[in-house]
Amino acid sequence: MHIRSLPVQFLLFLLLGIVMGFVFQITLTTIIILSVLAYVGLILFYFKAKKDFKFPIYFSILTAILFVLIGILSINLQKPKYQTNNYSAYYFSGNNLFIKVDKVLKPNSFYKKFIGEIIRVDSVKTNGKILINIPIFSKNKPLVVDDVLWTNTSLKKINKTLNPNTFNYKAYLQKQEVYHQISLKPDNYKRLSLKKQTLKGIAFNYREKIIRSLKKSNFSNEELSIINALLLGQRNDISKEIYEDYKNAGAIHILAVSGLHIGIILIFLNLIFQPLERFKHGKIIKLLIVVICLWMYAFLAGLSASVVRAVTMFTAIAIGMLSNRPSGIKNNLVISLFFLLMIHPLYFLDVGFQLSYTAVFSIVWLQPHFKKLWQPKIKIINYIWQLLSISFAAQIGLLPLSLYYFHQFPGLFFISSLVIIPFLGFILGFGIIIIILSLIGILPFFLAHFYGLVIQYMNDFVAIIAQQKSFVFKDIPFSFLWLIAAYLILISCLLWLHKKSFWNLAFLFSAIIFVQITMIYEKLQIEKTNEFIVFHQVKNTLIANRQGHDVIVYQKENMLNASGNNILKSYALKFKNLDLKTNLTRSNVLQIDSKKILIIDSKGIYKDLLFVPEVVILTQSPKINLERLIHQMHPRIIIADGSNYKNYVNLWKKTCENENTDFFNTSVQGAFQYPY
Repeated sequence: MHIRSLPVQFLLFLLLGIVMGFVFQITLTTIIILSVLAYVGLILFYFKAKKDFKFPIYFSILTAILFVLIGILSINLQKPKYQTNNYSAYYFSGNNLFIKVDKVLKPNSFYKKFIGEIIRVDSVKTNGKILINIPIFSKNKPLVVDDVLWTNTSLKKINKTLNPNTFNYKAYLQKQEVYHQISLKPDNYKRLSLKKQTLKGIAFNYREKIIRSLKKSNFSNEELSIINALLLGQRNDISKEIYEDYKNAGAIHILAVSGLHIGIILIFLNLIFQPLERFKHGKIIKLLIVVICLWMYAFLAGLSASVVRAVTMFTAIAIGMLSNRPSGIKNNLVISLFFLLMIHPLYFLDVGFQLSYTAVFSIVWLQPHFKKLWQPKIKIINYIWQLLSISFAAQIGLLPLSLYYFHQFPGLFFISSLVIIPFLGFILGFGIIIIILSLIGILPFFLAHFYGLVIQYMNDFVAIIAQQKSFVFKDIPFSFLWLIAAYLILISCLLWLHKKSFWNLAFLFSAIIFVQITMIYEKLQIEKTNEFIVFHQVKNTLIANRQGHDVIVYQKENMLNASGNNILKSYALKFKNLDLKTNLTRSNVLQIDSKKILIIDSKGIYKDLLFVPEVVILTQSPKINLERLIHQMHPRIIIADGSNYKNYVNLWKKTCENENTDFFNTSVQGAFQYPY
């Protein structure tokens, strides 16, 4: 399949529209009017072209515009304000809310977390997802999928990220259409007997039944967590240590049911049902059985978005394999992606979706080129080379995305893949048998023990790879511009390998020039940026001054804890690993550019100053008369950081409002960034 083929072009214009719809605020009326005009124009040009026996360039341009508009329209229709039954149109604080549990999330140290759908506000039927938080030590019966709750507790907006370049949980949830959260204590909600089971609920119950049966087979908690992740798509119980090991070994992708798992299952199913091809219409019958089995597995894994996407993708690949032509697989892959995004455009913004499709596209397009490089005649060597070439192809495609999102690269990924993929194939294939035997209560102890040992050996191998710290390259700065540049280089190289033409060579040189422009632009941006920052850190003070590459962190004592180090590391990483230096100062006065900044700590000392500070920073809950301070100094702005008591901050805010003085609270507004 070439980039000039119609399915690819339609997909690219649709993706452009989805991105534009997410980035820009375009009204629904405007989009509909433009879409109608484009559609009418297309019809007119079509009839004119039929009459003249020639399609004008305007026809192609209008087609491209129409697909861009379809993308913008599809993303807008996902927004709450354009959904007629969304709860946000009917909700006011204190309303009676009826919430159905849709998904069980991994808990944190304080809360059990769930995704819920508001099915009614008072007597009005509604829809729309929210995040549910329940205290971790709640004695109420644990919630399960399809439980219906009543509460009149007020909804709250999702908290935004409070420091620059740290993980934005609010944006992450918005991409899943979750805009509000609710915190439920044991005494302010009721579980109702209105339970009506959905497919997700039935799948959840079957999965819980499987887990209960496996627990009777004396699997350890560690083994159960891996079985649950690999076979049932649930990694809520995986320990932090095991997660980090898999991450550092370059094998984190196997801990979530994704394209790799479904691809292995597809290979096994094709092998099992291969004899059917000997009969009349055997290929069609085999395809139907394989597709049904894939969707049965998706049901077993809980019909989560990632599993549904992966099964949809490999259903398309299975159909493409029927033709025994690589172009059939590529065409169906593009078509499956197109229709998935038409139905649910927010999938495109999901990291798992991007990684899954990118890996498969990379294997389909790149692996044949690796295969041509060497074709060993010895079967075992050929098998190893096939695994390595698939792994290299996937990693090349995934590398820019991995660097952009995770800022690290596991250097020993090829060793991990070489060993883990066969392990994974065995665990998936044999695991289905283990599950069936455990459900009917006839799983022999020696089989369960053997299966547990295989999982333990895989974990031990991953841990050994992860311990080779010198091969795990961490904290690699990689911006969005570099992401675009990397894929332009990759795509242009692929086109040149496919066909050595003038235009493909021109595209390759253009991509190289874009890389150079990106390098120069980012260097200039870093060098000319100067800013003073008051970060938000709970129970601590973190203040820094940045001048180009250099960042000076001001402290009274060298008291940077893990949280402070992570905040600074995230900030520095975004801007190409800035040079962090600590300035241990006892002074409460800082001069930034030509402006004086006064820091008032718990001692509350600020009298008899010989200057007027433009900025006053309140830290460590000083006991001061803020009204008097404002009258004496007339500061432009007063900043309260995360080290202060909440009731103090609320009083200071009221005082500043009464005195018409700007007040900045880092616990609400995030880090204070003052460019100069």
